[in-house]
Amino acid sequence: MSDPLILVLDAGTTSTRAMLFGADGAPHGVAQHELTQFYPQPGWVEHDAAEIWDKTLASLREVMASVGGAGRIAAIGITNQRETVVAWDKVSGAPLHNALVWQDRRTADFCAALKEQGHEPAVQAATGLLLDPYFSATKMRWLIDNVPAIAEASRAGRLALGTVEDWLVFKLSGGAHLTDASNASRTLLLALTGASWDEGLCDLFGVPRAALGDVVDNAGHFAATDPELLGRAIPITGLAGDQQAATIGQDCLSPGQTKATYGTGAFVLANMGQAVPHSANRLLGTVLYQLGGQRSYALEGSVFVAGSLIKWLRDSLGLIASAEETAALAASVPDSGGVTVVPALSGLGAPHWRPDARAAFTGMSFATSRAHLARAALESMAMQTLELAEAFTADGAAWTALRIDGGMSANDWMAQDLASVLQVPVERPGFVETTALGAAMLASVGAGIHGDLREAASVMRGAVQTFKPRSTDTAARRAAWTQALAAT
Repeated sequence: MSDPLILVLDAGTTSTRAMLFGADGAPHGVAQHELTQFYPQPGWVEHDAAEIWDKTLASLREVMASVGGAGRIAAIGITNQRETVVAWDKVSGAPLHNALVWQDRRTADFCAALKEQGHEPAVQAATGLLLDPYFSATKMRWLIDNVPAIAEASRAGRLALGTVEDWLVFKLSGGAHLTDASNASRTLLLALTGASWDEGLCDLFGVPRAALGDVVDNAGHFAATDPELLGRAIPITGLAGDQQAATIGQDCLSPGQTKATYGTGAFVLANMGQAVPHSANRLLGTVLYQLGGQRSYALEGSVFVAGSLIKWLRDSLGLIASAEETAALAASVPDSGGVTVVPALSGLGAPHWRPDARAAFTGMSFATSRAHLARAALESMAMQTLELAEAFTADGAAWTALRIDGGMSANDWMAQDLASVLQVPVERPGFVETTALGAAMLASVGAGIHGDLREAASVMRGAVQTFKPRSTDTAARRAAWTQALAAT
C-alpha cells in the first residue's frame, strides 16, 4: 500500500471523531460528532452506547470517504474516555443500559462503605488506584444490582462489560471482546503486576469475571473490521486509554518525562518506566503501555474539571460566547480582582478525592467583572496543577518540564500562567491533539509501519513551542486558593 494512512477513532466524553494520519504524523482529515450528555439525577452522568457506536461509525465513514475509501487505510487505532462502562449482550450485540460515564458519582456510598470496611489500602497496593466512583468496577456492580436486564444477561452468560474501546472493537469486528492493559488498569479489577483480571478483586466488587474481555497489549493485531461494514477487513492494531495515548503522543517515553492534558478534565502522567508506582500522596499508579507482555507504568494525577468549567461558563451561565475569548478577557485585567474559583462541579480529584465537594466562587464584589471571572477560571487550572506538582514531588517524581496538550492548551494565556506558577518550562506541540496522535503511533507499531514507539514518536511528533517561567505572586494566589477550598 503506497502512502499508508492510519485511521484513529477518538471516542471522547463530549464527542467522538475519526482522524487520519500519515506515517509521518501529518493529519489528513477529521470527522467529528458531538455526544448527547444525560444527567438523570445530580451526580449521575450517562451516554447512549448505541449513539457512541453510531456516531463513531458515521465519523469513520465520512473521513474514509474523504480519501477515497477503505483501500487507503492500513490500520485502525482506538483511544477512548477511560473508566466509562458499557454493558451489552454478547449474543445480540445490543447495549443493555446507558453507559455510565467516568464523571458519574452514583457509587460514592458503595466506595465509602468499602473504605469503612478497611479495603482501600489493599486495593491501592494491588491496583495503584483509590476507592472512588471514578473507576469502573463500582459502576459495573451498580449496573448488575440495579438493571434487571443486566442481571439476567449475567445469569445467562450473555453479559459483556467493558470500557468504550472494548465496545467499539466488539462492534467493529463483529464479536471480539478485549481490552488493552492501559484501560484495564483503570477498572480496579487488574493488579498492576497481574497479567489478567484479579479474581479476588472481581469478588470484592461483585463483578463476574466471565463478563470481562481478554487483556491485551497496546499494539498488535487484535482484530479486523467486519468486511461488510467498511468494504474490506482493516486490522485494528493500536488501543489505549486517552491519557496514556496522550503521554505516548507527547513522546514521554523515558522515566521522568511528564505531560498534562487539558480537556474535559485535566490529567497529568509522569513516566515511571518499569518501576511499579506506589503513591503516598493520593496519586494513582497506572499502566502506561504494555508491549510484548512487558509493561511501562505511570504516576497520575486526575483533575475532574478543566475545559468543562469553561464550557459551563459558556453554555449554562452565558458568561462568554466562546472558549477562545477567555485568553483576551484574562489579559484585559491585571489580576482576578480577588476572585478565586474552585471548579469542583463534579467533586475534587487528586490529591483530595472528595466526590462530595462542590464548586466555589469566592471574593466577588460589585467591582467583579466578566473578565475577572474568566481570569479566575483560567487561574484555577494552574492552582489545580500546582497541587498535583507538589504531590508528584513528594512521591519522588518532581517535574523539570511539563508537556501540555488537549483543546484547552491552545490558550496561550493559560500556558504562560502554568509556566509561571509551576516555575518550569511548559512545552506545547504544534499539533495539540496528541491523544489521537498517540493512538496513531501505537497503531503504526502494531501494523509494522514503524519498528517501535521511539521510532514512531521521532517521526510523528513534530515541532513544539516553549513557554518559559516569569515572575508571579504565586504565594498570594495559593493562600486564596487554600481559603477557597475550605468553602467547598
